[in-house]
Amino acid sequence: MSAAAISRPGDALLPALTVVDMVWPEQSNHHGTLFGGAALSMLDRLAFILGSRVLRGTVVTGAVGRLDFAAPVPAGQVAECQARVGRRGQRSATIGLELFAEDLLSGERQLCLSGEFVMVRRAETEGEPLLVVPPPLPQPPEPDAAVVRVTEIVFPGHANHRGLLHGGPAMAWIAKAGFVAASRRVRRPVVMASSERMDFVAPARVGDVVEVCAQVLEQGRRSIRVAASMWAECPGTGERRLCTSASLVYVALAD
Repeated sequence: MSAAAISRPGDALLPALTVVDMVWPEQSNHHGTLFGGAALSMLDRLAFILGSRVLRGTVVTGAVGRLDFAAPVPAGQVAECQARVGRRGQRSATIGLELFAEDLLSGERQLCLSGEFVMVRRAETEGEPLLVVPPPLPQPPEPDAAVVRVTEIVFPGHANHRGLLHGGPAMAWIAKAGFVAASRRVRRPVVMASSERMDFVAPARVGDVVEVCAQVLEQGRRSIRVAASMWAECPGTGERRLCTSASLVYVALAD
């Protein structure tokens, strides 16, 4: 792999992050809406990823502030989670999070859950103090709305006996990001028609944060071609490597 495919810590500190996930029936209760615990799990995962990026090291959830459940998230809709760094110390960061439900056919969005998570980096040396949190950081610019991001953490259940991510979960995450990108473009039900090409150039390992970025390249009368790339990031060092690239074709169904 060329050196251009790897970025080092400090190349791009990201004080904000927006990712999407799909709400499936197995995550839902008997009312057909997302379980509260599943929603909190989505926010905690995003807080861990953003906290790791700004603190670097072994990061854990130190506290959860007030949580406001404003509305339910129906099954079949997109859950878009947004995270921003509010306050940051040497070993702690307060992450503000919001979860929006989005109807992919109408584009209607609704704020469903908001809260604050305090992420703490474990001491690297014995006796290292936990500093008082300083004033809030300046707010970053809004992310590019045309790029759909899906983030996951590689756990042992996703990996083979060598600790490397299976191709199956990787392809599922790529397909999810592509599905949301295509659906947002046409606001109609879509299905995957083909995978034109998929290149696996590097592995993702247990403990890595995986980020899939998908964007529509071309749109025909019914077909939508999506380019997707999957990156693996080491939470402790911030090193990123391109793992997989793909070109996918989705087709819009008749009304």
